[in-house]
Amino acid sequence: MYPEREFAIETRLLHADRSQSDGSSVAPPIYQTSTFTFDSPQAMALGAQTPQHPGFYTRHGNPNHAQVAAVLAAVEGGEAALVASSGMGVISATAVALLQSGDHVVAQRMLYAGTRTLMTDLLPRYGVEVTFVDQHDAAAFAAAMRPNTRFIWMESPSNPLLGITDIARVVEIARSAGALTVIDNTIASPINQRPLELGADIVVHSATKYLGGHSDLIAGAAIGSKALIDRIWKTHIVLGATLAPFEAWLLLRGLRTLDLRMERHNANGQAVAAFLAGHARVRRVYYPGLATHPNHDVAARQMRGFGGLLSFEIDGDFDDARRVVERLRLIRNAVSLGGVESLIAQPAAMWPNIGAAETAAAAAMGVMPSLLRLSVGIENVGDVLADLESALSAL
Repeated sequence: MYPEREFAIETRLLHADRSQSDGSSVAPPIYQTSTFTFDSPQAMALGAQTPQHPGFYTRHGNPNHAQVAAVLAAVEGGEAALVASSGMGVISATAVALLQSGDHVVAQRMLYAGTRTLMTDLLPRYGVEVTFVDQHDAAAFAAAMRPNTRFIWMESPSNPLLGITDIARVVEIARSAGALTVIDNTIASPINQRPLELGADIVVHSATKYLGGHSDLIAGAAIGSKALIDRIWKTHIVLGATLAPFEAWLLLRGLRTLDLRMERHNANGQAVAAFLAGHARVRRVYYPGLATHPNHDVAARQMRGFGGLLSFEIDGDFDDARRVVERLRLIRNAVSLGGVESLIAQPAAMWPNIGAAETAAAAAMGVMPSLLRLSVGIENVGDVLADLESALSAL
């Protein structure tokens, strides 16, 4: 048995899936099959009853799923992991698996848009009530707890304003009330933050982002105890958000270099944030690695690095921010984050029929008209800074 816990995280990324390998190939093969054969009806029955069996039926499990899950569990410090065809696929499965009509959820107000829609639109249809609180105020989490609160949902850093939640403090609040804690660790990655070590019960990821790292796949993952992951898996196979074997193989390949990429993302993100913070045409920068971030001390305590995602407000209006995006030559205008290339987006521009009412609604969430979200890649940081300077100086 491979003693994965004895090795550093960099080594786990490369070798934690050995127990799931056939032992003969250095690079894992792609198991591009929907179903598998068995030597006996008894063996088939056992496969059907085993959560995430890698050789029964690919909606239940696949050798490529098992390899990725082994690595994810090892680097996050969990007993087990589950992969799905998208971040929202695994987030939805987690919520549905843990909740029933009459339950209550406490969630921080600033969340990824898809998760927030799940909480505001979908869960209430099935009798689940959600209370939203300020992620920076631990007392607000405590005040919102009820006897029927089943879990607290966190996201730290949060999208798009890089808010920080005190994970260990919220975990204490949940445990004292007999509730679970779920945290979206997408923006941090397990290189920069490992919430299970801080007491969280379940970690979820949009593996599309830093885990895959190359903007060429969509995937999701959940990591935690085997009991909780098996429970989520039972719902996952009903919802059917199955990760294709090739995408699982791509995700595993991306994970191999996660520590190397995050080292560059961290360095570039810090440098770009510092540059923007000192620029005359920038009103405000949101990045937990800056000492001026309101929760920098909490971030420094629970994170090992601060990543490549940041947001900043132009000293101007909606049109000024749009012009900055249009003048960039190296940084691409696209959604998503965590890829090797730098991407920029104007969050307010993605609100439908942007106008006075929509602008006010976005601003109420902290998404100002002049806000830009920048995912800094692994390019030469001087080239990224020169591109930003050229676009900003033209205002």
